[in-house]
Amino acid sequence: MPQATSLFTDVESNVVGTSAVVIYSPSGKASRTRFPEGVVEVYASEDEARAHADPEKSRHAAIASGPSRSSEGFKMFYLVRWLD
Repeated sequence: MPQATSLFTDVESNVVGTSAVVIYSPSGKASRTRFPEGVVEVYASEDEARAHADPEKSRHAAIASGPSRSSEGFKMFYLVRWLD
C-alpha cells in the first residue's frame, strides 16, 4: 500500500498534490496555515522556490498542498512547512 506524503495528498490521484511554492504573506509566516491561490506561486523544485523567495518583500518559500477547493468555494493551498 502506498504511503501518503502529507495529510492533504492522495498519492494515487492528481487532484491535490504537494508542491514547492512561494507564498506572499505580509502578516508573516506564523499567522496562517492556509492561503488562497492568488498569493501562491508554484515552482518545479524547492531550490527554485527558494531562489524566488524574498522575505523582505513578504515572499516566503514553502511546501504546500493544493490547490484544494474550500467549503467557501475558493481554491486554497495548505502549508506543509516553510523552507526559509
